[in-house]
Amino acid sequence: MKKKTFDDNYFMRAAIHLARKGIGKTSPNPMVGAVIVANGEIIGQGYHQRYGDYHAEINAIKDAKNNVKASTLYITLEPCCHYGKTPPCVETIIKKKIKRVVVGTLDPNPKVNGKGIKTLRSNGIKVDVGILESKCRELNEYYFKFVKSGMPYVTIKYAQTLDGRIATKTGDSQWISSEASLRYVHYLRSINGCIMVGVGTVTTDDPKLTVRHVKGRNPLRIIVDSKLRIPIKSSVLKDNNLHRTIIATTSKAPSGKVTAIKNLGAEILVMKKDRNGKVSLADLLKELGKREIMSVLVEGGTDIITSLLKANLVDKMIIPIAPRIIGKGLEAIGDLNINKINKAIKFSSFKTMRKGDDFIFEGTILKDA
Repeated sequence: MKKKTFDDNYFMRAAIHLARKGIGKTSPNPMVGAVIVANGEIIGQGYHQRYGDYHAEINAIKDAKNNVKASTLYITLEPCCHYGKTPPCVETIIKKKIKRVVVGTLDPNPKVNGKGIKTLRSNGIKVDVGILESKCRELNEYYFKFVKSGMPYVTIKYAQTLDGRIATKTGDSQWISSEASLRYVHYLRSINGCIMVGVGTVTTDDPKLTVRHVKGRNPLRIIVDSKLRIPIKSSVLKDNNLHRTIIATTSKAPSGKVTAIKNLGAEILVMKKDRNGKVSLADLLKELGKREIMSVLVEGGTDIITSLLKANLVDKMIIPIAPRIIGKGLEAIGDLNINKINKAIKFSSFKTMRKGDDFIFEGTILKDA
């Protein structure tokens, strides 16, 4: 029987599969997977497991059952060539005399961005770049946005009925979506750096904004509250995750309430006001970027969703759509001042999936060139 052979795409897919194991654990580093191949077989594999730990290629080398000399290394992202939490990976690759390196995509980090490739080639190692590149870039869409702009990747999520309502006219919204959709939302919480809501959502629903329906870490919670209207007895101010709660407000906040909330253990972040006297969401996102938060999941309400879309600050939208009709009710998005269909917000790509009885729309917003 003829021996089955595998190509570069096959081994890169294996590296991508490994990289996904680090989802939600590596920020502000990217997710990276690596496999080492000799004589057509994988002899070592690894991924970046968490921030500060060994990088994927080092873990793959450590895992290798045989000497990696003259082997081929497949890696989803360009190997680093600078000192950070760990030494440069290119040094180890060179030292181990790996013959060929196949890279999914370049690292946009200015400290790397082609320098790792150049160093490998200058040391006689054959390097091929761009194998399954779109898949490798999609894997780290949060990281690419963060490194290039200093701003976190922003995803808006809300559940709605088939006729586009997020609540009845009385404000009842629990629960529009199915249990399966709810689990998916908690998964999204677990893989994002923080979850953001407006104070209206807190006063109406009193959410915990934690991860409960899946395994995963609780994200940082950001409450946007320009006048500091949040009730002191809110769930987000009285649980064991207070150190993970930030109230973004303005100079309009009453000083007494600022002190009371600080005494509870939450952080008060006083931001600049926009032209409407509310928290400047652009400045808030910049501040989160300075704190190395790569991604934000926005779960409402209408005011904050509308403001973010108006300001062109949204990267992706995820919308569970329940097969229900309620007629008059609350809309997720307010007036965007769009009067012509050709001015509508469009998507560069999108997909749909089924969760329980619901359909999930997931789309990446098309940005102006």
